[in-house]
Amino acid sequence: MGLEDHRAQVISNRHLFGPLYLMELTCPFVAANIMGGQFVHMEIPDREAHILRRPFSIFARDEEAETVEILYQVLGAGTEAMATWEPGSETRMIGCIGRGWEFPYSTERALIVGGGVGAAPLYLLAQDLMDADVETDVILGASTEGALVCRARYEEACGKMPACSTDDGTFGRAGFATVLLEEALSRASEEGRPYDYAAVCGPEPFMRACAKMLADAGVPTQVSLERRMACGIGACLSCVVETASGKRRACVDGPIFEAEDILWQ
Repeated sequence: MGLEDHRAQVISNRHLFGPLYLMELTCPFVAANIMGGQFVHMEIPDREAHILRRPFSIFARDEEAETVEILYQVLGAGTEAMATWEPGSETRMIGCIGRGWEFPYSTERALIVGGGVGAAPLYLLAQDLMDADVETDVILGASTEGALVCRARYEEACGKMPACSTDDGTFGRAGFATVLLEEALSRASEEGRPYDYAAVCGPEPFMRACAKMLADAGVPTQVSLERRMACGIGACLSCVVETASGKRRACVDGPIFEAEDILWQ
C-alpha cells in the first residue's frame, strides 16, 4: 500500500496525567488501514519554525466511526502546540507507515510488555491477539499510578487486569516491570505452558533488558524502536537502526523489529 497524505480533524484532545494527552481524530483511510505497530507522520500546522512532521503510533482505532486515537507526551515545541488543539482543528498525516506487529499463526500464548507510553503502540496488537483466540498476558510499567493511563483499556480488551508496576510503588508492584516479566516467565515455565510470542515497547534500555530475559527463556520477541525522523518515509536515513543484517531504517523497515536482530547499544 502506497503512502498517502490525509486530512484529519480533531474530535477531542484530553489531558490525562502530567505530560500525557490523548487525541482522537477523524481520518477514514488510516482508521480503515492501520496495523498495530504502524505509525503516521503528522503535520504541525502554522509552525513555520517546525516544518518537519512528527511520528506518532496509533493507539486505537474505530473503523465504523472512522477515527483514530493518539497517545502523546508533551516534550517539545511540536507536542506543546498539539496540546492546544481544540475540537475542529485540522492537520494532515502521512500513513500508514512502517512494519506492524506480526505474530505467528501458530501462537497459542502471548506476552505483551509495555513501559510508560510504550503501552500505546501495543494496544492494537492486544486486540488482534484476542480476536485470534490467543491467550494473552499483559505487563505494564510506569513511573507512578497516574501514568498507567492505558490500564483500563487493556483490561477491557483482554478481559483481565494487566499486571502493573510503578517506580514509586503507588500501584501494583514497586519497581520496574522487568520484575513482573521475570515472574511471568518463571510461572509459565512451571505451568508447562511457555509463551511462544512476546512484544515489547518502551524506553530502549528497558526493551534491551526485556529482550535479553525473553531470549534466555527462548521466547520469540518483537520490539518497537523509536528514532528521530525527518522524512518518515525512508528517504533521509535519519532513523538508522543497527541490526545483525546491516543498517535498517526505523520508519519503513521497522518500527517493529525482531529483538534478536537488534545490535543493542
